[in-house]
Amino acid sequence: MATDEPTTDESTRREYLAYGGAVLGGATLAGCSGINPTSTESDGGGEGSYSVTMEPVGTVEFEEVPETVTTFTPDYIEMMVALGHGDAAQSVWYQNRYKTMHYDELDGVSIDTDQLTSMWSDGISQELLYELDGDLHLMDPHGLTDWMDDWSDGDVDEIRENVAPFLGNLIFRRTDDWHDYRYYTLYEAFEKVSEIFQETDRFEAVRSLHDDVVTEIESRIPSATERPNALLLFAGEEPTEFAPYRISGKGANKEHFRTLGIDDAFAGTGTEGYTDGQSVDYETLLDVDPDALLLRYHGNKTDAEFENTIVDFLRNHDVASRLTAVENDMVFQGSPIYCGPLHNLFELDRLASAFYPDEFGGEELFDRDELAGIITEGASE
Repeated sequence: MATDEPTTDESTRREYLAYGGAVLGGATLAGCSGINPTSTESDGGGEGSYSVTMEPVGTVEFEEVPETVTTFTPDYIEMMVALGHGDAAQSVWYQNRYKTMHYDELDGVSIDTDQLTSMWSDGISQELLYELDGDLHLMDPHGLTDWMDDWSDGDVDEIRENVAPFLGNLIFRRTDDWHDYRYYTLYEAFEKVSEIFQETDRFEAVRSLHDDVVTEIESRIPSATERPNALLLFAGEEPTEFAPYRISGKGANKEHFRTLGIDDAFAGTGTEGYTDGQSVDYETLLDVDPDALLLRYHGNKTDAEFENTIVDFLRNHDVASRLTAVENDMVFQGSPIYCGPLHNLFELDRLASAFYPDEFGGEELFDRDELAGIITEGASE
């Protein structure tokens, strides 16, 4: 790599982002390199600069808002969309993991997914991150070193030093032994992203709308003894086996289930989650016989398409048709794995009606135009 590049405004900005991030003695790799500094918020040192602190990285200083961001999981991309900065996103793990159909209900809100480079190709190469040359890597570095088991700590150091800092925390699940540092809820992580983009007013406006929806739901759902349980499963087009995913898990992708008070029908059965490689068959489902089924892997289907394919298959299956959930028409799409703040709102709205039709049936729990206005125009004064 050339070392005698001419100094330009762009290279100066990039160097500040890349090297100014190490304000806690190399904190960008805290956890990866065994460094565990005490993370504290900072007002930043330079004129117009600011800093953001998030474990496991620590504190990163910014001279200005990043214009290009290398992203990995769709939950963080959706946070950027909600803050009006979706165009800054450069990449995604797999494009088909990013579900955007709900944006159709928000006037003026969209993202060109064709602009997102798919990062995974038999691993994630350092060369790709050099090519993307983002101002920030909005991802947990442990996602590369531990979750993907694809990089060494030295690989992360190299990209941080030569391209840009990392900042992020894997939040969608909480089942990894290596994740021995702080977790963030969906809205805690969303707030950190709003600090990165200097959009805290927009964040507060979305959070206020979300809090109103949560308060409305919690005030109207039945008492705990009267709420339905459900199984959350990965299922193919014509499933004969299912991969279990635990509703009781505390990851961000299940926050809407907790708000709705949906119990985990696998509780007490000895069945663990998907990361343990388990699978279950119809006999196991019959033994549990949940009130409802939530089936993942079908996020690109409309409700009608899901009904006419997956639900019809279960109704016509000799064993599946005997399940209480199938008999009572309580089979629903299981929501995305990487659920951002917008998807969370739509899932709360959709599943409130699905699980409690007598109370919420068909009711819209938030104003689509209000949410779209926050995203496209900013928070109202």
